Amino acid sequence: MNWDIQRRETWLYEANPSLKLIVLVMLFFAVLFIHNPNVLINLSLALFVLFCFGTGYPAKLLVWLFLPFFLIFVSTASSMMMFGEGTTTWFRWGLIHVTAESFWRGMHLGFRALSLGLLGLIFSLTTRPVQLFYSLMQQLKLKPKYAYSFLAAVRLLPIMIEEFQTVRYALRVRGVPNRGGLGKVKRYAIPLLAQSIRRAQRIAVAMEAKQFSNSGQRTFYYEIKFGKCDIWFVVLTVALLVAAYYAGVHYPYISVHDVR
Repeated sequence: MNWDIQRRETWLYEANPSLKLIVLVMLFFAVLFIHNPNVLINLSLALFVLFCFGTGYPAKLLVWLFLPFFLIFVSTASSMMMFGEGTTTWFRWGLIHVTAESFWRGMHLGFRALSLGLLGLIFSLTTRPVQLFYSLMQQLKLKPKYAYSFLAAVRLLPIMIEEFQTVRYALRVRGVPNRGGLGKVKRYAIPLLAQSIRRAQRIAVAMEAKQFSNSGQRTFYYEIKFGKCDIWFVVLTVALLVAAYYAGVHYPYISVHDVR
């Protein structure tokens, strides 16, 4: 299946995937322990700018990718705002009770969800799956049988989509009615499951023949190394975190410094 998506490969693509994964996971846990909404707002804005200008994808595609996470931000923030607890009441109507404390907690929770979503988007959009698994094997010493298994599963997803389309076209040509919940599931699930079992068996036999279960030293087609882009990535990440913290503490948007 051909996904014709135009993109411009930026310096983030050249960063080592394992290092990028470790740094973003550490930033993920840092976001979980940030309780100052000013700091979290600054960090979310910095990640949004990096998402827009560092991934290299067209603006239209970035809008569609960002839209679900924006909806998560709105739903998460609004649910905490309208049904939270607090002493300073801003608005009350039936079950809806908006207080100053619940409002800022909701905004904080929404920006936290948005930051975590942006971290995942930045990593997934700037990391090639092949280089990621090769880097996991070479830098993090992941066993090849696990890495190549995951890589094969990723490669099989477009094939499964093509087979699903083939089955759908075949049923349409034969005049099979596209109705009935259980019957429709059987018509699609049985041939797709049979093809998946046969393909998985062939892959397992091929990996066993090439001794992927052997724990000995293996050679790799791609050599993933560290470079200058890795230094820039670490420096930029630390700089963004420090700048967001400094600006949030010394130049706050709101007077609330801890939403707990």
